[in-house]
Amino acid sequence: MRRREFIKLLGGATAAWPFSVRAQQAARPVIGYLSARSPDDAGTVLQAFLKGLGEAGFFDGQNVTIEYRWARGEYGRLPALAAEFVQRRVNVLATTGGEPSALAAKQATSTIPIVFVAGDPVKAGLVESLNRPGGNATGSYIATSEMEQKRLSLLHELTPGVSLIGVLLNPNFADAARQLRELEEAARIIGRRLVVAKASNDEELNVAFALLLQQWIGALLVATDPYFDTRRDRIIAFAAQNRLPAVYQFREYAFAGGLVSYAPSITDAYRQAGNYTGRVLKGEKPADLPVLQPTKFDFVINLKTAKALGLTVPFGLLNAADEVID
Repeated sequence: MRRREFIKLLGGATAAWPFSVRAQQAARPVIGYLSARSPDDAGTVLQAFLKGLGEAGFFDGQNVTIEYRWARGEYGRLPALAAEFVQRRVNVLATTGGEPSALAAKQATSTIPIVFVAGDPVKAGLVESLNRPGGNATGSYIATSEMEQKRLSLLHELTPGVSLIGVLLNPNFADAARQLRELEEAARIIGRRLVVAKASNDEELNVAFALLLQQWIGALLVATDPYFDTRRDRIIAFAAQNRLPAVYQFREYAFAGGLVSYAPSITDAYRQAGNYTGRVLKGEKPADLPVLQPTKFDFVINLKTAKALGLTVPFGLLNAADEVID
């Protein structure tokens, strides 16, 4: 009898165990992570987000569940992906990869809290002001598209003998018109001519590459855009194969073989967003959390790439760089 009772008891406990696990999992809050980028190119920034989330006391698979949706540079997919999370009733929407993700989330819900990493959130209509966001969104403002003039200036210093510079621009990016306007003004001031090649998908990117080569550009500026981030390796390979000195936004480009990058620290911005996501899970409201801005800038020079291009980097730039890759 005792043996049969023991087996019966053991069988009941075994049957109950999956239910208990499912109940615990169901009790965990869920973060919907929506990105305009792809998992292949976002490893570093995702780790920064998870670090910030951990600083707030949350760890994926332990006391929170994170579900991911990646648009892979195709902005048209974002509204449907955001709608999936709204239907899923996630506790927080973490939107990364710039304004496209944040805007899709904002249009999908006015009640689920949103924590973003994006460009100017006031101009985009995501918040009422940086100090008092109002509404259901807050996050980290990474002002990288405002750095185009600075990046053109760096390219000018690196290639003083080049008169014609190519610009790779995504016309579907929210800041494209401003980017082009500021680049044209900066080029006029330094006496350079620009060839602008526009691309928002792979077919257009191939056409843009061909146009830039046909125009015999001597250097390349890749404008800020999440789609270009997802095609980072292709763009860097194009510059290397055609011996084009090129400037990019995030440090990821320089570490992947790009010549130089300059922008506010993207890892700092994602860490801030992760921390805010945790604070929202604890009950703080986005309307009461001021939009943050990274205080660190990343200026990275890849000397190995410079040597491959036969390029001498001025001492002043080397001295000013935050990181130099030998």
